[in-house]
Amino acid sequence: MLIVETIAKIRRMYFVDKKGIKAIARELRISKNTVRDIIRNDVIKRAYVRRNQPHPVLGSFLFSLDEKLTHDKDEPRRRQRKAMKLYKELRSAGYTGTYEAVNNYVKQWRLAEGKQRPTKVFVPLEFEPGEAFQFDWSEEEIELAGEIIRIKAAHIRLAHSRFFLVTAFFNEQLEMVMEAHNRAFEFFGGVCKKGLYDNMKTTVQKILVGKDRVFNSRFSEMASHYLFEPIACTPAAGWEKGQVEHQVETSRSNFFTPLVKVNSLDERLKAECLSWAQSTKYPSMKDKTTFEVYQEEKPFLLPVRERFDGCKVEHTTVSSYSLIKFDTNSYSVNCDYVGQAVEIRVYWNRIEVRCGQAVIGEHERCFKKHRNIYNPWHYVPVLERKPGALRNGAPFKQLALPAAVTAIRNKLLSYSDGEKQFIRLLLQAHQKGLEVLKEACQKAIDLGLSNVDWIESMMEAKMAHDQIKKLSPAISLIIEPQKDFSEYDEMLLPIINPIDSNKNQHGGLLYAV
Repeated sequence: MLIVETIAKIRRMYFVDKKGIKAIARELRISKNTVRDIIRNDVIKRAYVRRNQPHPVLGSFLFSLDEKLTHDKDEPRRRQRKAMKLYKELRSAGYTGTYEAVNNYVKQWRLAEGKQRPTKVFVPLEFEPGEAFQFDWSEEEIELAGEIIRIKAAHIRLAHSRFFLVTAFFNEQLEMVMEAHNRAFEFFGGVCKKGLYDNMKTTVQKILVGKDRVFNSRFSEMASHYLFEPIACTPAAGWEKGQVEHQVETSRSNFFTPLVKVNSLDERLKAECLSWAQSTKYPSMKDKTTFEVYQEEKPFLLPVRERFDGCKVEHTTVSSYSLIKFDTNSYSVNCDYVGQAVEIRVYWNRIEVRCGQAVIGEHERCFKKHRNIYNPWHYVPVLERKPGALRNGAPFKQLALPAAVTAIRNKLLSYSDGEKQFIRLLLQAHQKGLEVLKEACQKAIDLGLSNVDWIESMMEAKMAHDQIKKLSPAISLIIEPQKDFSEYDEMLLPIINPIDSNKNQHGGLLYAV
């Protein structure tokens, strides 16, 4: 290949010295076609085009890398591994080469397959320490307890240090948004002054002119509690919070690809986020990790206040079946509140039902559709009027009893009125607690008894004993009495005719019989 100096000499000889192509070729001992090409095409530098890229280190891993790329080719976009993820997998298999070699090969392979996406242009943004955090959602797939499910991943990122947390939920409802913020602020150990968001329907009720928005009132309460200002981006302008948009790809490639098999996801994600920050260099300061920059930003964060009560509140009426409905599912409440207006507090993982200040029902939240979730103890008082419900009532199919109580129940059912007798015990347990009934039944079994009256008396005795134990510290003597009670012996002398000489050595009295 001709070097730049030779090309420059050819050009000077032709254009300045006015020599012919044949003379130049003869003098420099190169082809006339080469000289002619340089003159006609005004060449000043020849670029060498490498037809085949050698891979001295990567070569032995190309078969494995091709297998991974072929596997990912037909997968959904969210499951396709990025070059960095493939590089880390090759490193774990013994590859000692550079990331650039892997990245170039992956890029060329996907270009040849038509799978390389065009590069977008973004405007770089800079944020001061503690100025803002960014929030976004993504949809991911995991294998949980042997089943492939889709989850929603909440991403919250400190815009200055790029330190972030990813948390997983079953949907993107408001209560999930609030729980994600609670966890993130606890994880960061502080709060930024501003929060940047998409125009999510769960948080933004109305888009006004420019940056003005009408936010959901409950979301605004959370922002007020933590003292940050929520700011919604311009519609379809994700680059305004480009860091967290890019983070979605980063976390998907590193945390969820290939398909993750987990039993407990939250703690794993927290550990992954921390590990990523401790091992990743900060883009503009290669001598520091992301975690080190976060440590520098932390003093600028607002202090974290107590956890926000992140629930969504709804109102409804208890049905005649002592059920309330939320999100297609029905949840039981105390049967004493049938027909009354109640408040439903919907948390990310549980449902709490209140009537005034009284909690009349609490359940683990069900994310399946059209299910009935019962607490059989909500219906026990009904058994006093409708004892037959114990046999076929749907809530009582889920009645879990201790072994001792079940043993007494089986004994009682051998009698004609055994079912009614057992209902008496359930009513007592509803008032005094299942643990008290369990203890009384165990004592009855130890004595070979199954008498309901005896068991009820044991339960009453247990409650009375516990009450005395609660009161005993209040009535115990702080200072013991110092009175000399020997004078009472003298008062008894005329009555019992003691023999004076029979006083013992301790001053006591020996009485005549």
